[in-house]
Amino acid sequence: MTRSTSLPIAELAEKISADLGADAVSTDPVKLARASVDWAHMSPILKEKLPAGRADLLVTPRSAEQIPVAVKHAYDLGVPITPRGTGLGNYGQAIPLHGGIVLDTSRCQRIVAVDEGTVTAEAGARMRDLDNELRRTGQELPIFPSTKGSTLGGFLAGGSGGTGSLIYGTNADGFVRALDIVACDGSGELRHVEGDATVPYIHAYGTTGIIARATVVVTPAYDWAGVFTAWDDFDSATGFLRSLGAVDPSPRLVSLDEAVIVGALPEDPALDPNRLSVRAIVRTETVDEVRRLVADQGGEVLDVRADSERVSALSFNHSTFHLQRKYPGIFHLEVAGEKLWSDPDAVRAVYPGTILHLELMRTEVVGMLMASYSSPEQVHDGMERLEAMGVSIHSPHTWILERRIDRVRAVLEDNDPRGLLNPGKLPPS
Repeated sequence: MTRSTSLPIAELAEKISADLGADAVSTDPVKLARASVDWAHMSPILKEKLPAGRADLLVTPRSAEQIPVAVKHAYDLGVPITPRGTGLGNYGQAIPLHGGIVLDTSRCQRIVAVDEGTVTAEAGARMRDLDNELRRTGQELPIFPSTKGSTLGGFLAGGSGGTGSLIYGTNADGFVRALDIVACDGSGELRHVEGDATVPYIHAYGTTGIIARATVVVTPAYDWAGVFTAWDDFDSATGFLRSLGAVDPSPRLVSLDEAVIVGALPEDPALDPNRLSVRAIVRTETVDEVRRLVADQGGEVLDVRADSERVSALSFNHSTFHLQRKYPGIFHLEVAGEKLWSDPDAVRAVYPGTILHLELMRTEVVGMLMASYSSPEQVHDGMERLEAMGVSIHSPHTWILERRIDRVRAVLEDNDPRGLLNPGKLPPS
């Protein structure tokens, strides 16, 4: 853990308190400890490095306009700033590796405007609240994280995709129309960026600027159904997974779990722990077609529900969470590629006892590979073998940013000249 004992925290707290109110700052040890962690412990490699950092000051602005006030004071005094939403990230995005401020934006919750085709809201607005508000106007979010209680700013700065990504891609694929960001440049102002200029701030962990407000694209609201199916073997289940890619209109989400994962999920009559589970969120007008596909390919429909939230809440890393809770000592990799369903035995041979969770995407299959952990060397050696056979990997075992680094570096000189924004999260230049 890197800590500075010479940071002018008392002076900074006094200045921010004078401008934003005493309730906007805290040095309470319990609150600081809580604000300094996320879900990085899901990685046994990162877990061995914890605690990796601790905030010296917690700052909780109440509006987008208050964020630049706090950032300017931190800039003037040379204090690092780590932004935070609800702390649901899995890679240490919100851990303050060099101490300083944790700037918690979760109280900035105002939904500014709901227009036809867009919604504008502050960074702390919950994705569930946004979607509920949009549905009153006949619209919905095209994509949202599998943990729908996440904040808008957290999803954009620390997340990538989720429910709806099968159709619309990631949150960097046109989902963001505009951002109001706070650069750490001493200006004390909100900076407005639009279109392609928003990309350096998406999935950048706040290293390029703190997202204070965002305008994102919305779509007409559709009637969705959650379909739960069970399968006796991997080939049949993945064959069904493939076939769902041709359903028109497209499903919103399709997930597959092997039986050992199903047995670790919360009990549900629509989940058979002795068989593989394929779950999908589909347009209601396609439910009969999906039923026919299941029957034709030898599966069984266990349930169809008007409420599809359950399907979303069992997607992506939620399978990892439940499996690790039942079987401690499991590690995971985020994987993608044709080999996951065309040659799963070759994939499983890399880590004996491999268990797979798959997600159907627009152009490929992605998922979570899970196996028993023994050492960092075991994990990294296996990653090299998987990549050599054509399986691409996004590692959950590092808090170093790995995506769009060139776009990030292109704005750093202007946006963070003193290197105070979430330091320790960028690779060496």
